[in-house]
Amino acid sequence: MDLALLRTFVAVHRAGSFTRAAALLGLSQPAVTSQIRTLERQLGRPLFLRRARGVTPTAVGDELAHQAAPHLDALLRITEAGREAAGAVRTLHLAGPPEFLCLRVLPALAPLVGQGHTLRVALQADAEETLDGLAAGHHDLVVTTARPRGGLFSAAVLCDEEHVLVAAPYWAALVDQEHLREEGPAALDGIPLVEVHETLPLVTRYWATVFDTRPDAGRATASVVAPDLRAVLESVQAGAGLAVLPRYLCQEALAEGRVVALADPPVPPLRTWFAVVRTGSLALAHLARAHDRLLHAATLW
Repeated sequence: MDLALLRTFVAVHRAGSFTRAAALLGLSQPAVTSQIRTLERQLGRPLFLRRARGVTPTAVGDELAHQAAPHLDALLRITEAGREAAGAVRTLHLAGPPEFLCLRVLPALAPLVGQGHTLRVALQADAEETLDGLAAGHHDLVVTTARPRGGLFSAAVLCDEEHVLVAAPYWAALVDQEHLREEGPAALDGIPLVEVHETLPLVTRYWATVFDTRPDAGRATASVVAPDLRAVLESVQAGAGLAVLPRYLCQEALAEGRVVALADPPVPPLRTWFAVVRTGSLALAHLARAHDRLLHAATLW
């Protein structure tokens, strides 16, 4: 059986789409369709059911993918090992939110530079856009808080991120802690909000988790909106208001007293980070090395 046909088949099976598989393989969609039809004729059985959006594998298709994919991945590892032995420099394309990439991911991967790796980074806050770029082959590895679905992606948990409600000492001194414990967010009335988006995603989630409510009508608008958590932290330190920030980002400011935690809930809001790659791509040695280093570094986060 032609290995090229099997490679195309596995790509379609993982992508769930002829169009997406064609982009990953660098082929035209008609070429992918023709190869799948050729393989189906050789086997005498349909491998996919065509749907309005993509394709669904038949039982025969699932069985063939289960049998063929590990061997194709093994062949890819052998090929990559030969390239590494020849001293080929490999470029790793990363994507994810700017704050987490800059403060967590890049420091963890920096030692790979000079060891046969170069890095190219796309700073993208939108999780859907990031995963779309991974699916299209624009990125090799992405970090995101959105757990991906489908067979195209393989996700590994990196860490849980704790969110903290913080403000500058001036505003913190005005908060009655007993009132906050008894009455909830009403004790924070009068303190402006600083957020990353007009929809108040972090504040809304914190209010729901800790106070079991939503921000009231008076909290519908932030005083400062900055689409970078580092800018939010700087604004809070300067006295612009309160914000919900990941602890890793504000830990130093908390330790130095530049910001103060306004609440200490028994169960703080958590957000899980994932390292996501395309299924089967860890057969690429440089990607597997970066992935392993990232998972190891995350044990200390």
